[in-house]
Amino acid sequence: MKVPLISFLSLFLLGSSLLAEEITLRQVQPRDHVPRGDWWSVYGDAKLDSLIREASAANQNIRMAVFRFDQARATARIARSEFFPTVDLGAAATHQSFSGNTVVPFDPNGRIFSGWNYDVPLDLSYEVDLWGRVRLSHQSAVQDAASTAALMQNVLLSVQAEVAQNYFRLRAIDAEIASMQRAVTLLSESHQIALTKQKAGTATDFDVTRAAAELASQRVELSSLQAQRDPLKNAIALLTGRKAQSFTIAAEANKIPPVPVVPKSVPSDLLERRPDIAATERALAASLSRLKVAKLAGYPSLRLTANTGVVSGDLSNLFALGSEKWVIGPVLSIPIFSGGRDKANMEAQRAAADIALAQYRQAVLTAFAEVDNSLSAVGRYQEQLTFQREALDQAEKSLQLAKTRYDSGVGLYVELLDSERNAIRSQRLLHQLRGQHLIASVTLIKAMGGGWNQKMPTVIPELKADPASQTENAPPPKKNFFQRLFTKG
Repeated sequence: MKVPLISFLSLFLLGSSLLAEEITLRQVQPRDHVPRGDWWSVYGDAKLDSLIREASAANQNIRMAVFRFDQARATARIARSEFFPTVDLGAAATHQSFSGNTVVPFDPNGRIFSGWNYDVPLDLSYEVDLWGRVRLSHQSAVQDAASTAALMQNVLLSVQAEVAQNYFRLRAIDAEIASMQRAVTLLSESHQIALTKQKAGTATDFDVTRAAAELASQRVELSSLQAQRDPLKNAIALLTGRKAQSFTIAAEANKIPPVPVVPKSVPSDLLERRPDIAATERALAASLSRLKVAKLAGYPSLRLTANTGVVSGDLSNLFALGSEKWVIGPVLSIPIFSGGRDKANMEAQRAAADIALAQYRQAVLTAFAEVDNSLSAVGRYQEQLTFQREALDQAEKSLQLAKTRYDSGVGLYVELLDSERNAIRSQRLLHQLRGQHLIASVTLIKAMGGGWNQKMPTVIPELKADPASQTENAPPPKKNFFQRLFTKG
């Protein structure tokens, strides 16, 4: 859908000191239709693929967004119906009697009429769209539906990104738990060694108590990490439409995938495919169409009407010659006075359009900020990971030296404990940074509207059937007499 608006994506990059002739303007082309595809597949994790597909089909927020889109499309079809005339066929059988103390209509003799009257009217009405009111009303409804469709895609992308982020948090926790379990095992061995040396007289009570305290402290950390895992698992269960009590994800310490290569910069055209920008842009277009409709409130309207059919006081000759009736002619309506209603409505629509414009500008500003923040975060985490790997390598070497010194009787047990503690802390921090790096990459993909590859296939949410739905499980409606009359087969 092409909408003749100025590209704020270009304008926001320009300094306020530029001259008017230096500003390049172009037409906005919402690009949320550009395929996103299975953007999460770049991580190469089969479990993540399965969870996101399940969430796309069963998440309740996605279901609501899809149904809102269905509702908006139906509303657009209602607006489209005004392009066509309305035709009503009726049938009436009435028993009537006129007062004897008044003039009886259509009776030149003034007689009192009492009896049955049978009427089969056919009414037709059609508004001539002189000023484009019907067209603009339909246009605004279509634009609202397009905005709702973009919001649906935004919900889909948000849910998918949230599943991925929680999944990577959980895998980082799994890696930390595995490291802590190995650390507890090593500290348990150190404690036993300290006890053995104490009995042999080569270790002090201080060494034993410090070893026991360090072991207890690391067990507390391990329990804390295990407590953090359950909320993440339950969050993923909620996103996939599953009950938390029956949902499980096996712990795997080595399931932290590498971060895919990301671009160092992002063209502004790519941001046009963000569904939230498309939604606000189309909402703005719909508001402008409604403003035009409000301006037409004071214009005359022309409606063509026709009434025909048959009427008779005797059912036997209802369809005989002479029973027919008809009235046809245009009806012109010219607004004279509305008590200020039309003016107030136009002011309200103008304010709504200004709000929509501000929302569109804010969406574009937010998009640039989110992409810039995400690019910066991905780069910073990559830099921190490089330093942290070096720090871990040095901590492990320091631990080996401290252990060798202690075993040979040269070093103190306090030095060994400090080295073990430093190595454990460095290992945990490395796992945390790897998880945060992955989460930042997902945030970047979301900020760019679902990836930086514009040629991937689109993912459309195919919802699972809801057994409690009143519409999905309803039997097909039976055709009435007129539907059977005008339908073949």
